[in-house]
Amino acid sequence: MSVAPGSVATEPVAEQPTLSTTRLILRPFNLEDAPVVQRLAGAREVADTTLNIPHPYREVVAEAWILTHKQLFRVCVLATFALVLAASDELIGAIGLRIESMHSRAELGYWIGVSHWGKGYCTEAARAVLAYGFNVLGLMRVHASHLTRNPASGRVMQKLGMRHEGKLRKHVRKSDVLEDLEIYAILRHEFNGAVT
Repeated sequence: MSVAPGSVATEPVAEQPTLSTTRLILRPFNLEDAPVVQRLAGAREVADTTLNIPHPYREVVAEAWILTHKQLFRVCVLATFALVLAASDELIGAIGLRIESMHSRAELGYWIGVSHWGKGYCTEAARAVLAYGFNVLGLMRVHASHLTRNPASGRVMQKLGMRHEGKLRKHVRKSDVLEDLEIYAILRHEFNGAVT
């Protein structure tokens, strides 16, 4: 499926594609991934730096989350990919786009298992997902955010060529604490210019 720029796919789509990079396979999740998702996303360090991952994280939560993916993809609302190492088939995290077709935009979100932090996997996967969003889905804008106290996530966004658009002060509640949120975004023509 490919659509014209600015004309976002809104027709139901049967199957989510698999994307690949030099070191990664980005594929749809399946229920067999639930125990690994529970273990990786359940790490306190991962839950602490993301908005929507609870701690503790139970396997039934992982299963329920995975079961939502297929239908949300079919109606062009969400494209969630499992990050898998190409060399070993090891699941190491997740990345996805929450699509707002009416506005030709999406929100990029991701998490990586702690033992795989600092290896560039998130940036590599995000480049592939941005290319998919702009070139296949026809998005014009992709935005992302991170807690101010998690600058490593901001560095991923900067490496992607995303621009810092501001800080939303005391914007989100995490563990009963109101926190600041940094906002980044990239437009389609900026992404194409940023890729070498």
